[in-house]
Amino acid sequence: MASPWRDVVRDAAAVREAAAVAVDAALLAGVLMRTGEQPHASDVVNYAPFTLLPSAVPRALFEQAYAVQQDFNLLVDAISQNKEFLEQTLASTIKVDDFTAQLFRIYMQVLEEGLAQTVFLGINRSDYMFDCGLDGTAALRQIEINTIAASFGGLTSRTADVHRLVLKVLGKTEEASHLLPNNPAKGLALGIAKAWELYGSQRAVVMFLVEEIQRNIFDQRCVENELWSRNIRVIRKRFRDVFEQGSLDASRRLYMDGQEVAVVYYREGYVPQNYDQQNWEARLLLERSRAVKCPDIATQLAGTKKVQQELSRPGTLEKLLPGRPEAVARMRATFAGLYSLDEGEEGDRIAATAIADPDRFVLKPQREGGGNNLYGEELRQVLEKIKDSPERTSYILMDKIKPQPALNYLLRAHSPLQVSECISELGIFGVYVRQGQELVLNQAAGHLLRTKAIEHADGGVAAGVAVLDTPYLV
Repeated sequence: MASPWRDVVRDAAAVREAAAVAVDAALLAGVLMRTGEQPHASDVVNYAPFTLLPSAVPRALFEQAYAVQQDFNLLVDAISQNKEFLEQTLASTIKVDDFTAQLFRIYMQVLEEGLAQTVFLGINRSDYMFDCGLDGTAALRQIEINTIAASFGGLTSRTADVHRLVLKVLGKTEEASHLLPNNPAKGLALGIAKAWELYGSQRAVVMFLVEEIQRNIFDQRCVENELWSRNIRVIRKRFRDVFEQGSLDASRRLYMDGQEVAVVYYREGYVPQNYDQQNWEARLLLERSRAVKCPDIATQLAGTKKVQQELSRPGTLEKLLPGRPEAVARMRATFAGLYSLDEGEEGDRIAATAIADPDRFVLKPQREGGGNNLYGEELRQVLEKIKDSPERTSYILMDKIKPQPALNYLLRAHSPLQVSECISELGIFGVYVRQGQELVLNQAAGHLLRTKAIEHADGGVAAGVAVLDTPYLV
């Protein structure tokens, strides 16, 4: 896939001028993060890292990713309601992975008590890369689906305007006009607002459950402000606030400081470091409540790597979505090769294959948030160590995607301006709302393109590796 900007990339003077304009444009547009030095305050901020130029994305693959998003929404929702599937799929994982086991314990406890929640809200992001075949054709391959705290819907809503201006400055006005509008913040807020409305209390608030350190606060504020514009009150609380101030009434309505909470939107809670004993107790309180959780704990479990691997087995999608062969075909067309490391012959064989040829695979633990996957020599060493231990079942193996790199400049505060060979990952945001058994909303809500230099194998924008980007369809 040839870059449309080859002439520009080599023009040092034009690049310097465009980069200066781009940084000011990002600050003006609100493409912002708090700084690492002052992560608790908004009086010193900087621009979130982004590419100087929008990256080329094959139009057919972009459209394919959008076309399959409603199918993935349906699938995640179906898995979250299928206790037997979650129990069977995660049986081996919860024996060796404490974090997944603790989530699963809360899930079972809430089911045994009986769900108070009747409205369900899913906000997910399905992430893809473009796998370059031997003949040069690219195929859409799903990396993962994030079912909790999928970020950057806010900042990416503001990034296209920056790239539009950059292209104009570089004399590419016609190309600038082809950049697509994109507003995931609005789409995510639409889902939260619908869930709030169906909850049925005008006085109730939406609670953003946020991290102790909130460097990415402006991304969240974009969604928050969309809710305020609909006159929906938003509060921001941490797990420790829930532990100290949260309570349930007799019908399990959730109250924070005397305010009834209609929707809990998690931007936290997806990695073990987010929890101590108090935070687990707070999580249980939230899950037991009638409030709409985004996600509820079943939906978080539906996003685990082990579930992703199980979905790739022949027949699994058909069981979960009976009578939907077209949806099944659309989803399966995006799957990369995924392999179980469960104990037994099949797991032994794939472990041996990966040790012999580690560059063919990625080793993935049951973790969200980027920066956890293992590649190459590191993959081989870890597998050698755990190949005869039950610990290996806490990982899955996936075929390594081989995208075609393109030249771009990654703009980061306090970093030199230099050209890099880059690869991109496309995320499509999905939103759905279910009341009882009726799906009342199911849609794609916008996209996110993240780009990184090829020497960085793993990690997203929040992890400090990838930068924000805009697709330029070719």
